[in-house]
Amino acid sequence: MDRNARNALHQRQTRIGRQANATPAVEFFNILTSPQLLDTTEALLPEHRERLYPPTVALSMFMRQVLQADGSCQKAVNGWAAQRAVDGLSPCSVRTGGYCRARQRLPLGMLSTLTRETGRLLSQKALAPWLWRGRSVKLVDGTGISMPDTPENQALYPQPSTQAAGVGFPLARLVMVVCLATGAALDAAIGPYSGKGTGELGLVRSLLEGFCPGDVMLADALYCNYWLIATLMARGVDVLFEQNGARITDFRRGQSLGTREHIVHWPKPAARPEWMTPEQHADFPAEIKVREVKVAHQVLVTTVLDHRKVSKDDLSALYARRWNVELDLRNLKTTTGMDVLSCQTPQMNEKQLWVHLLAYNVIRLLMAQAACNAGINPRELSFKHTVQLWTEWVSRGMSATKDDGLLFTLIVQCRVGNRPGRLEPRMRKRRPKPYPWLKVPRTHARREIKRHGHDWEPK
Repeated sequence: MDRNARNALHQRQTRIGRQANATPAVEFFNILTSPQLLDTTEALLPEHRERLYPPTVALSMFMRQVLQADGSCQKAVNGWAAQRAVDGLSPCSVRTGGYCRARQRLPLGMLSTLTRETGRLLSQKALAPWLWRGRSVKLVDGTGISMPDTPENQALYPQPSTQAAGVGFPLARLVMVVCLATGAALDAAIGPYSGKGTGELGLVRSLLEGFCPGDVMLADALYCNYWLIATLMARGVDVLFEQNGARITDFRRGQSLGTREHIVHWPKPAARPEWMTPEQHADFPAEIKVREVKVAHQVLVTTVLDHRKVSKDDLSALYARRWNVELDLRNLKTTTGMDVLSCQTPQMNEKQLWVHLLAYNVIRLLMAQAACNAGINPRELSFKHTVQLWTEWVSRGMSATKDDGLLFTLIVQCRVGNRPGRLEPRMRKRRPKPYPWLKVPRTHARREIKRHGHDWEPK
């Protein structure tokens, strides 16, 4: 790089840093402009004019918006206007149009790349005690997310066929890859909830590039099939799944390793899946070697074959940690409100999804830093407590680097995961309000109410 290019790069980085430190409204962006991410962030920023909502401000406001209980655009704009007044800047309009257009200008590639980079960086920085036998374990699971009932959303993410037209909501399927050690979101794929190639196995195939030799994929019984295991084995990736209920496990066959533990060969299925070409089918091995163990009425399947180094109890303990991905999805869907996206178009809903994951990774970054300082595991810390503490911290004009020792000390005070004997019914005690269900399109209901009043009910 010549001298002029270096000077230009330094000037751009200085400008970004100056924008990031200009106001507490861009606190999240300060973390993204750390030395490790500065080059990536600078390269992804779109060309822009000086506006009321430049990309740095719009991204930071968007991230704060998804973490707040009131996630409306009006709340975000009101906060920005109030902050400008505190900083002695000229007053601005509190109409949401300018901010909404600024969100639309944020490139989707920028949001997804920043999310993957923050997740990858956090996972790589995981301390040795946080890893499983020195290896990176990646959790995989899927879930459903809803969005407003608009024609654009329905076209790309149609509602379930069991719901009448005009009554249901668009539904999308999301598959995520999460780092077991730190909880960071490493990658995600979204698609319609139903249709060919839109199942969890179809979506996870698009995420396999993120798995490296030596990694371990940890997932439930849905992922336990020949094609996925063989693909991962070819990449040097081990797996640990629960046995799929469609497969019969007979411990009298194969190479016995002990009580209800053996190594068995799975032959390649003769039937070729629809998504696979004949050439791809021919490239798969005729059989794969897996280890099956039964622990506590549960059959586990793994490609970790050495039972002397990794016992069946070790595998059982690792599989029990798969529950962390369920908690991570709950944190995203319940704590940050990602279960129902709020945008009117699928393009903006996808951006909102990636902003949720990016903000989630920033919180996980704070938790990892706090855990590192305290000498504990990040999984022992409360995600919701960290979100609440961070939003209060920022709302009072404090930065992530100011009194960081105090911030991290407060984060580690709330521990989770040690609740022996806890048992709770999956039931609700507080009754909902006795309104009938809306079983017809809303426009039809409005017409009938105008004609008959609010006493009208659909037949």
